[in-house]
Amino acid sequence: MSIPSGHGLVRVVLPVPLRREFDYLCPLPLPEPGCRVWVPFGNRKLVALVVGHPSDPDIDTAKIKPVECRIDAAPVLGPAELRLLNWAARYYLHPPGEVYFQALPTLLRKGEAAAYRRLEYWHRLASDRAPPAQAIRQRQALELLANGPMTQGELAARGIAGTVLANLAKNALAEKREHLPEPRDWRSPPPGPQEERPRLTTEQALAVSLVQQASGFSPFLLEGITGSGKTEVYLQAMEPVLASGRQVLVMVPEIGLTPQTIARFQRRFGLPICTLHSALSERERLDAWLSCRDGSAAIVIGTRSALLTPFQWLGLIIIDEEHDASFKQQDGFRYHARDLALLRARQQDIPILLGSATPSFESLHNAASGKYRLLTLSQRPAGATTAEHRLLDSKHVQLQAGLSPQLLALMEQELAGGNQVMLFLNRRGYAPVLLCHDCGWLADCERCDAHYTWHKSRQRLHCHHCDHQRPLPPACPQCGGNQLLGTGLGTEQVEQALTGLFPQYSTIRIDRDNTRRKGSFEQHLDGIRAGKYQILIGTQMLAKGHHFPDVTLVAMLDVDGALFAGDFRATERFAQLYIQVAGRAGRASKPGRVILQTHHPDHALLQDLANQGYHHFAHTALAERRRAGLPPFSFQALFRCQAPQQAACQAFLQHLTQQLHPQLPAAVLCLGPFSAQMERKAGQYRYQLLLQSDQRRELALACRRALAIIDTLPAARKVRWSLDMDPQELW
Repeated sequence: MSIPSGHGLVRVVLPVPLRREFDYLCPLPLPEPGCRVWVPFGNRKLVALVVGHPSDPDIDTAKIKPVECRIDAAPVLGPAELRLLNWAARYYLHPPGEVYFQALPTLLRKGEAAAYRRLEYWHRLASDRAPPAQAIRQRQALELLANGPMTQGELAARGIAGTVLANLAKNALAEKREHLPEPRDWRSPPPGPQEERPRLTTEQALAVSLVQQASGFSPFLLEGITGSGKTEVYLQAMEPVLASGRQVLVMVPEIGLTPQTIARFQRRFGLPICTLHSALSERERLDAWLSCRDGSAAIVIGTRSALLTPFQWLGLIIIDEEHDASFKQQDGFRYHARDLALLRARQQDIPILLGSATPSFESLHNAASGKYRLLTLSQRPAGATTAEHRLLDSKHVQLQAGLSPQLLALMEQELAGGNQVMLFLNRRGYAPVLLCHDCGWLADCERCDAHYTWHKSRQRLHCHHCDHQRPLPPACPQCGGNQLLGTGLGTEQVEQALTGLFPQYSTIRIDRDNTRRKGSFEQHLDGIRAGKYQILIGTQMLAKGHHFPDVTLVAMLDVDGALFAGDFRATERFAQLYIQVAGRAGRASKPGRVILQTHHPDHALLQDLANQGYHHFAHTALAERRRAGLPPFSFQALFRCQAPQQAACQAFLQHLTQQLHPQLPAAVLCLGPFSAQMERKAGQYRYQLLLQSDQRRELALACRRALAIIDTLPAARKVRWSLDMDPQELW
């Protein structure tokens, strides 16, 4: 049956877990690719995104449903974004609808208009009357409004309550009107630095010059030791891009790093900056997304998903801490923002700058093979010193809450000199295990193959894997004994011990438990910088990117477990963490010391890091990876599955493996199926199957064949499964 007169076909993607696109009838003129429409799907009505206009003359239109209505008059995603998302869906072998809709704010996924929120402003009205003399606040409000309209929030910040405004409106002295925000034209006149730039080192100046002179797609890797001034290189590399009226995307790994980054960028340029991260409300995110798309934001600072945002005039991408694992999405559409950013830069023919004190092995390999231009910052700016590294042997030593006498003596020395000390322990709570001294009972999580962590301050047991909590039992549930003891070390325990050992100094603990309240993390950081606290205890939250000029001693506690982990990436992650934590010491003019307290001071990894540094360690480890045929010298894909029944997982992956083996290309190695290191988590058994090849195309072919087999397996309906291309961690 031919297409009805006055109609055409639109090809759309839908937010459903199906690896295909769908065709619908639509009246002419057809909506452009990137527009949204409402369509019927089964017994539901869904928002769909148009991606093309098929022209198959033989299509059976009797089976094709019509579009219900259009949502957008103009595309919400442009050709550049559609091209990027199409590539991502094909590379990661993920349902295209889920990929495309990842690039849309939640409100647009729900069918809301792609429009800014209307802001309400109070206006002063012309009138011969005036408020009564005793109505002081009303008079103040009118004086403020005489200078121009103001929002209720701006008036409230000046002490004008809503009741005051209501009285002004009642007496026809002021009224509230809706306004659409007016985009600021920051491109004319061209912006320039708003503050004096610091003097660059020779290495910084060379790096800035090379990035500024780059034209077209030019990937750079900036490897700079902590405190070497990478952010200043970013800022000066951005100047000609902004001066030419183009936007800059700055990607950071965590929300916690954005406030200080925004403040510094704002001081330097005085240009419109918008942020994109998960802490924004749905409305805030849509407004920020629109300001990127429409070009009213000059600088966009965001976490992983900011990479998928449309830009009007994108001219440069910067990825800070490019090695950070948070750039890899670990559920749903499992993309790597760093890798997709490189593709986006190539597609849009613009430079991209990756920065880190501890570059990922993939990036170092790309630099060594000539795919990236390597820029090095090996020194800190004038006045800053490089910290001394020292390993403390904790064997045969009496520890107090995990602290050796040598470490306590070093702390006392630094504190007496008016400095701050930082202790790093990546384990919150009081103790990671609670046991009964009488019978040996352990407080195990009922839903995971893991122990509860004892949180002494809240008298709770908390599983940090599934988030299940329960009250601390008054006695042993097994024998009734009352000698329940904590085993192992947590940040709470260290804090309690140091408060007793150093009562004359103020101690602060920073971890997820005591930074839940909005704004508390920033308040703690401000207190540290102001010198309110002398002893700092924290997890990774405290280790990344913060500048504490008075911290002269940094110590890492209880990290030996990372030396013997099963994941081949574990040593790389440990080395990156070690260098990041060490970088908090001696960042200003004061000399710094880094102490790693360990039972294995002769371990080759620790000796290499302490004496030779990350770069030497990384190249030694890369040589080992090459010999073992591991990434980045090969490519991997991981099929994961989980189910409440162990047998369901095993049956699914065994059936998949049996049918896949005869179809595997010769260059692809199949490993598994095998259980996760923590086999049961949150009541779900977890198993996985790993495919590996030194040829990316052959690996993709094997994965497509595996997906086709899964579509025919009845066992697949009894499990939740996923495919992770280029996995960064095994379960």
